[in-house]
Amino acid sequence: MGNGIAHVFAQKGFEVSLVDISENALQKALSSIEKNLDRMLAKEKISEETKQYTLQHITTFTDLEKGVQQADLVVEAATEDLELKKKIFAQMDLLAPKKAILATNTSSISITEIAAVTNRADMVIGMHFMNPVPVMKLIEVIRGYSTSDKVTDQIMTLSETLGKIPVEVNDYPGFVANRILMPMINEAIYSLYEGVAGVQEIDTVMKLGMAHPMGPLQLADFIGLDVCLSIMRVLFEGFGNPKYAPCPLLVNMVNAAKLGLKSGEGFYDYSQTKKAENISAQFAK
Repeated sequence: MGNGIAHVFAQKGFEVSLVDISENALQKALSSIEKNLDRMLAKEKISEETKQYTLQHITTFTDLEKGVQQADLVVEAATEDLELKKKIFAQMDLLAPKKAILATNTSSISITEIAAVTNRADMVIGMHFMNPVPVMKLIEVIRGYSTSDKVTDQIMTLSETLGKIPVEVNDYPGFVANRILMPMINEAIYSLYEGVAGVQEIDTVMKLGMAHPMGPLQLADFIGLDVCLSIMRVLFEGFGNPKYAPCPLLVNMVNAAKLGLKSGEGFYDYSQTKKAENISAQFAK
């Protein structure tokens, strides 16, 4: 997500500082950005000039202080872990200019709780980009309890400048996108767990019957089953409603490190192809 966000900002002419604790991760991110630009170039969606222009607007840093010291906006895109995000935001609050807006790309964690570790809660906001970021148009703009009208308006306008369609929502567990999407994915996993149908059958019903571009189990693999589990736990803890309880099969798969595409196996086996074509042996008939 981080490299996709950097890509989109840089392509629109913003000077981007891409920060990670690992130089290897930064080089991998730049490689991903260049591959995505090459894909756009091959489809004649951009020119070679735009590709080079985009890459020239990205500078990498392993030092957070150097990366944010001149920022007007910082967008955090670390993993869905509240304590990690709170640690990062406390650091950013100390290191970034006082004028800087601090945004998080969290897909479910409370903006209000993240903002509470800073001294600028009115300038903390959620910018939930969709994956893949260069392609997907939506940005969920999430107001925390103290987020100011001015900051919200600025981020809504900025999102449009990026060529995106922003939708303003309030700060409740899962916001809108994942409050609706994740229970659907969880229910699909329950349908598999309870023997209602197989992996391919469940995905086919939702693709052909509901016109979804990919089935819920394929989508879960694409998102990452660990991320799905994390979001379901946020919903369950946030609302205290048993309908949000994560399926035991999802929990077991994460414990077994079967996380989907990124681990090479989830509901599908990706050892031969990155496409969801081969059912995992665990679920094959």
